[in-house]
Order: sequence, then C-alpha cells, then structure tokens
Amino acid sequence: MGKYCLRPLTRRHFSTNPSSGSELTAEFTNLCSKGHLKQAFDRFSSHIWSEPSLFSHLLQSCISENSLSLGKQLHSLIITSGCSSDKFISNHLLNLYSKCGQLDTAITLFGVMPRKNIMSCNILINGYFRSGDWVTARKMFDEMPERNVATWNAMVAGLIQFEFNEEGLGLFSRMNELGFLPDEFALGSVLRGCAGLRALVAGRQVHGYVRKCGFEFNLVVVSSLAHMYMKCGSLGEGERLIRAMPSQNVVAWNTLIAGRAQNGYPEEVLDQYNMMKMAGFRPDKITFVSVISSCSELATLGQGQQIHAEVIKAGASLIVSVISSLISMYSRCGCLEYSLKVFLECENGDVVCWSSMIAAYGFHGRGVEAIDLFNQMEQEKLEANDVTFLSLLYACSHCGLKEKGIKFFDLMVEKYGVKPRLEHYTCMVDLLGRYGSVEEAEALIRSMPVKADVITWKTLLSACKIHKKTEMARRISEEVFRLDPRDPVPYVLLSNIHASDKRWDDVSDVRKAMRDRKLKKEPGISWLEVKNQIHQFCMGDKSHPKSVEIASYLRELTSEMKKRGYVPDIDSVLHDMDVEDKEYSLVHHSEKLAIAFALLYTPVGTPIRVIKNLRVCSDCHVAIKYISEISNREIIVRDSSRFHHFKNGRCSCGDYW
Repeated sequence: MGKYCLRPLTRRHFSTNPSSGSELTAEFTNLCSKGHLKQAFDRFSSHIWSEPSLFSHLLQSCISENSLSLGKQLHSLIITSGCSSDKFISNHLLNLYSKCGQLDTAITLFGVMPRKNIMSCNILINGYFRSGDWVTARKMFDEMPERNVATWNAMVAGLIQFEFNEEGLGLFSRMNELGFLPDEFALGSVLRGCAGLRALVAGRQVHGYVRKCGFEFNLVVVSSLAHMYMKCGSLGEGERLIRAMPSQNVVAWNTLIAGRAQNGYPEEVLDQYNMMKMAGFRPDKITFVSVISSCSELATLGQGQQIHAEVIKAGASLIVSVISSLISMYSRCGCLEYSLKVFLECENGDVVCWSSMIAAYGFHGRGVEAIDLFNQMEQEKLEANDVTFLSLLYACSHCGLKEKGIKFFDLMVEKYGVKPRLEHYTCMVDLLGRYGSVEEAEALIRSMPVKADVITWKTLLSACKIHKKTEMARRISEEVFRLDPRDPVPYVLLSNIHASDKRWDDVSDVRKAMRDRKLKKEPGISWLEVKNQIHQFCMGDKSHPKSVEIASYLRELTSEMKKRGYVPDIDSVLHDMDVEDKEYSLVHHSEKLAIAFALLYTPVGTPIRVIKNLRVCSDCHVAIKYISEISNREIIVRDSSRFHHFKNGRCSCGDYW
C-alpha cells in the first residue's frame, strides 16, 4: 500500500466545520510542506471537504516525497469526494503522474479531463521531455492554439536538453519576438545551447538580453553565462563574471572548475578544487566528475586515489556519473585492475558505465575482453549507444581485429539503428589503416556520407607511415594541407616517411615548408608521478636536478641491454647524422629518461607508470622490453595512442600498435 495508508472519507467528513479558516489552512499547508501527509489528512479531513482545493497541497507533497502510492489513494478520495472535475486539482494529479514516471497514466487522465487549460498541456509537454519523447512534446506544442510563457520556457529548455541547440535558440528568438519574458531557467538553457554550439556571438547577444531583463545578478543565470564563455574558449570573461558575483555557491565553484577542465588546465582544476574546500564548500557529484577527469588527464594516480576516498566520504560513490569518471581515471592512470574493481562494485551501472569499461579495455589493448563485456551487456538487455560502439571499434583497431570491427560497425547500423558519426568512420579508417588495408581505408573516406575532417585524413597518413606507403602519403598529405595548412603534424609525418626511405632532399623540402610557415614540431615529453610530484622530461633534457645521475645510469643500463642482445634501431632516427650521434639521440629519448629516473628513485618492485605525449618509437619499445626484464619491474607506458604494459621482456600490445 505504500509508506502511508489514508483512512477513507466517510459521511461524517462531508460537513462544514465552523472552526475552519485561514489559521487551520496555514497549519495544514505547513504539515504538507514538511511531508507529514498522514498527520495533515487525519487532523483536517473535514476541513478538506469544506475546502477541496486543499487536496492540491497533499498532491504537491506527494510529488516532493515521490510517493506515488499515496498519490493514487488521494486520487481515489478525490473521485469519491466529487472533486475530480476541478481543473486545479486535476492539473495537480496530472503533474503527480507525470513527475512520478507514470506518463501513460497522465496521458489517460489528460484524455478524460473535462476541463483542460494551458497548464494541463504544459505539464504533459514536460512529462514527454522527462520520458525522452521530444517528438511528441514538439507535436503537442505545435498543435496548442494558445501558449503562455511557461509553454515557451518548457519547450526551449526541453529541446536544448536533447542537444537540439539550434532549434532551441530559434524558438527562443521567436519567443522574444512575441513578447514573452523567459525565466531564469529558460535563460540558463539558452546559454547552455550557445555553449553546445560554441556560439560566442550568440552568447554575447543573450548576455545583453540578460542585462536588459535584470538577471545580471541571478546566480543561476550568471553561472550559465560564465559556463557559456568558458565553453566557447573565453575563460577570462567567464571567470570575471563568477568573481564579480556578490555571493558564491557550489554552482559557481563548479563552473570555475569545469571551465579550467574544458580549456585544458588540469593542474589548475586541482588548485581550484582545494580552494573550494578551503572556502568551506562541500564538493558535489559535478565537482567530482571535473576533478577526477583532470586526474585522468594528468595521470596522477596518487591524487586520484585521494579524491576517490573523498568521493566515498561524501556519499557520492554510488552516483553513476562519478563511477564512470573513476573507471576512466584509473584506466588512464594505467590501473586497469582498479577500473574493473570500481565497475564490478557498481550494482546499478548504466550504459555509460559499461561503455567506460569497454573503452578502458580497448585503451589497454584488451580487445577480447572488451568484446566479451559487450556480449554481457547485450545479455543484461542494456541498449548500446554510439559511444559504446566507438569504444568497441577503438578496441578492435588497437588489437588488429579487422573482421570483428567491421562486424560491429554493421551491427551498430543494422540492429541498433545508430547513425554513424564522423568519429565512427575515423575509427574504421584507423582499424583498416593499422591492419595494412590503406587503400580500403582511403576508399571508405571517399565514400563516407559525411565530409572527412583533418583528423580522419591524418589517421590515414599515419597508417601510410606505419606501412611505408610513400607515394600514397604524398597524395594524402595534400588533403590535410588543404584543410589545415597551419597543422605541423602532417608535415612531420611526411618528413618521417621520406626519412625512412633515406630521401633526404624530400625531407629538406618538407622542413623548409615548415620553416616558411613558422611551424614547429611538437617536442616529445614524458612525465611520471612520484610521491604526488610530477617529474617531466624532454629528449636530451639536462634541466632535471638528477640529470647527471640519470645519464650515468642510462649508460650502464644500455651496456647491460646490449649484452643481452639489444641493438639500437638507428633507422628510427629520422635525421641525416652519424651512427654515433644517432645512438646518443636514441638513448636520451624522453621515455628512457623518465624510466631511468623511476628505477633510481622509486621502491624496488613497484610498477613504473610513464606518460608520453607522442607515440612510442620502435627503438624505445624494444629497449623498454629489455629494461623490464633487467630490472624485474613492470613498466606501464601511456603514449598518444594507447597503453603498453611491459613485463618480463614482453609488451601487452604484442608489437601491434
């Protein structure tokens, strides 16, 4: 029957009570607002009959308490009392069923209501959006003969919620033309729409409108404005708005933290997080998602674990979005076993959690496990989405599972009805290219229903480098230069392809073109965390306080490696120089410096986790296998593409990367 059971109304209740009045009404509404429904009903049942409109307070309290069973009892009593034809009470009933997830009941009730008004339609529109049926919500809106400001607010907010940002902004413009004044939540939605489109000009126009409407000091609107500016890349403008607020709350702090995260300042995110706590504000799930994501970017396992402990202490460890962030964080820090532990401890994981775990397996080159998890997901009757399939395709790409990848791409379209985005096609190009089917990959690009971007063409160009397709690389590089002549990556790739063929004149031409355009190659950087401190290394770097000890140890290590059969891959040095200089260059690659430092200054037997901004070269890949065997240490390297787990002279990638 539910949490409460109300006594049915009897005839003795159906009489007026001379003592009823404003004081009794106030006491009744006070009890309802505090959730004391049974007490309110028992004490004022006769008063309810003399003022049937008080049913609305009980129904509103049922919504606040999410008590559907009690609401149904009230519905029966409303019918018994003859109040079901009251438009005001009927709308509260409609709202109850809509907000408690009983949309079908709400639709049925709407159909039999003798007296409907705009509010009735607004409640149902919100119900449709809440259930995910934006199509019917829009149809109902279009068919309404009359609308009020709440109708427009609901429709604008609903469309933007489903990322129909352009359509939502168009409706907002029409709403303004018709003279309807939006509320703070509609303005917040419009600004989120501008942020989603990265439409800074439109956002500035809305900012002007905010000032005109007098909302420039409203916390909700100002936070949305700041978020819009930050999402559009204007971090300074967003922060100025937050700092100028007369008072700040958790939403304001979350906006600051998310802004830093979105604009690529993960270290500053952690600083802001600490400042937020020092200011006396408690982090919520939104805070934790941003901060955990920043730990993922930095691969700071120690700080990530501390924040995980704070998540548990704050009671946020069961929130799905936080769980998903933790799965990704541990994965990107090289701790796949921790990712799996978090995933297995989640009892009510949704498609986001499952997709995060599939992505984690793929990032670590565990394609078979990723596929097995997808099969389990299907058995659990969870509906895979576009992100799930993107993670699956990535996993197949990095394990050489060409046929499996093609099968999943077809399954995505034919069984699940997911329309492939450009990212899915790019992943397929990567899958085919890595496998060696570069001509097939090019044919796919030229037949795609969506226009290829720079990333898609660079993916194919990278495959040309792996498989030494020089002439094809020349042709593909022209496509990239045409789309983005300021991107140095295709020049570097083409130069490396020519260098591997010893075509030094062509290398010189490409490098001259880079100099003429004032383009510079991104330097290789590796870093690792030791005792919550980040140590960073560049090739040939002598700036580190321990550089002398590192260089000395590397000489000893290289000598031992050579005794065991290591031969420096001087062909991977893509410069025209002497053999001795090439060997020196190889020894001082950034990842080797980082690993040597870790071997010297971390406890014996503990895993070493190194992050590199570029792809690991073939010589370093071979060398690290030897180092893992010599040192009897597990060495985990995250490069720009994936994770490599080196142990006992072997790598988890099976030399396929």
